[in-house]
Amino acid sequence: MISGKFAITIHILTLLHKFPNDYLSSEFIAGSINLNPVLVRKEIANLKAHHIVESKEGKNGGTKLAVNAADLTLKQIFEMTFETIGLGFAKNQPNPDCPVGKNINQHLEALYSEMNQNVSRQLEGISLEDFSNQF
Repeated sequence: MISGKFAITIHILTLLHKFPNDYLSSEFIAGSINLNPVLVRKEIANLKAHHIVESKEGKNGGTKLAVNAADLTLKQIFEMTFETIGLGFAKNQPNPDCPVGKNINQHLEALYSEMNQNVSRQLEGISLEDFSNQF
């Protein structure tokens, strides 16, 4: 299902790109997003697991971008937060005796697959640097 994780992750990475020499605290980042720092730390942990950011602890600790923003595409970021866009299916099982019900999920699956291909194509052509340069 679609959530705000992609937007939060892009926000974090854009801030880190805009402050390349600083380790930004989760509180600072959370203040920009207007979000609880715990949720920011959760997304930072995911970025650390993908080796996109580095962190240091202590008084002057925080998080810093560990990759070149020109080499990181929005597609890669999207794939770190979601594997695909999923709009979901009805919770109930459609009637297999209905001409629509027996085929609806297959047609929705094909539609979602096409949507994901289109999203991937669009995001592949945009780097984090390209996106960040708007600010």
